[in-house]
Amino acid sequence: MSSIIKGSHARAMVEEQNAQLVDVRNPQEFSNGAVPGAINIPVNMIPNLASQHLDNSKPVIVYCVSGGRSAQAQMILNSMGFNDVHNVGNAQNYLNN
Repeated sequence: MSSIIKGSHARAMVEEQNAQLVDVRNPQEFSNGAVPGAINIPVNMIPNLASQHLDNSKPVIVYCVSGGRSAQAQMILNSMGFNDVHNVGNAQNYLNN
């Protein structure tokens, strides 16, 4: 499992490096509340949608509910050639840590 980065580090990456924030939960979970500015690409759709919606030249930060699906998403993205992918665990960690 990947290590989870601090929310403050993830927020700095979004602000300073134009990192892409990706919510990998399902669409219903996303519609019930997400981090402002995040895009929703469910973990099971990453192989099909990541290349269309994400810029491989920019950092990617993924989150879910507990960090499990985001760890899986990080591995999938890495296998697709996204080399700068970070797992922030969950939305609360991103917003408050």
